[in-house]
Amino acid sequence: MEVLFHRLASQEYLNALRWYARRSARVAQAFRDAVEQTVQRIAATPDQGSPFRTRFRYFRTRRFPYLLYYLPLNSTQIVVMAVAHARRRPAYWVRRRPGA
Repeated sequence: MEVLFHRLASQEYLNALRWYARRSARVAQAFRDAVEQTVQRIAATPDQGSPFRTRFRYFRTRRFPYLLYYLPLNSTQIVVMAVAHARRRPAYWVRRRPGA
C-alpha cells in the first residue's frame, strides 16, 4: 500500500519534528523513526488500526503522544489525514477532505 499525507498532516508532522529538534537532535530522530514505523504499520496492516468515526482508523506512535489518523482512498492508497497530539484538540481535523 502507498501511504500519502494530507498537506495539513505533513505540516503537523514537520511542526512536531521541529519542536522536538529544538529540544534534542536525538529525540527528534527518535520521533522521526517512530512516525516512519507507524507509517509502515499502516501500509502493512491498514485494517488493524483502531476505528474512529466509522470512516477513519488510527495508530499511535511508539514512545510519543501522537496519533496518525488515516483513510483508505482505494485498494492501493491510504491517506494520513492528521498527525495529531493525543491529548490536544480531539477530532479538529475531521472536516478535512482527502484530496485537499
